[in-house]
Amino acid sequence: MDTVFAILTGAGLGAAAGIRPFLPALVAGAAASADVLIDFDGTDLSFLEQTGWLLAVVLALIGFVLLQRRMTSEGLDRHALGSALAGLALGVGALLFAGALAEEESTWWPGLVGGLACAALAQATVRDLLRRTRARLDPEAREALTLYADGASLLLAALAILLPPVSVVALGALVWLLISGRRRAGEKFAGLRILR
Repeated sequence: MDTVFAILTGAGLGAAAGIRPFLPALVAGAAASADVLIDFDGTDLSFLEQTGWLLAVVLALIGFVLLQRRMTSEGLDRHALGSALAGLALGVGALLFAGALAEEESTWWPGLVGGLACAALAQATVRDLLRRTRARLDPEAREALTLYADGASLLLAALAILLPPVSVVALGALVWLLISGRRRAGEKFAGLRILR
């Protein structure tokens, strides 16, 4: 049963990192260093709770926040730094899932694959949702969407550690949002073809 909870925790942390990578990494690292329901100590991924890693995550968070304020969220997404952030989110998601799995299993590398998949699903869903939502908002409200994404990633990471079964609900919601968003986009384009 512990392995199942580790997988669920890892899936939730991977998805949370796919939304935004920094706060889930900090939440998981802080919880692990305090031994609150998760612990990376004694595993190959023990660096995830060490001060150097957490400090690097904080510095990266500050850097990306400053760049985002300078370039706006949309500008950052279109820039090469947006691709770097997306890649960072996938990597952090893979590491967090693997770390959660390493706590219970000696073979933790499947967590890299699972974390990558969960982070990719969350990233695709949230990017699509933010793109559609930004189109309907004024510039100031568009910038607030990043705060909502950060809040969602923080909440999901905390819940994945405290209540691992919540991860199943979160992944189901992400799949549903992705499919319904793509369906709506398809209907919109079908309607435009009919108008011709």
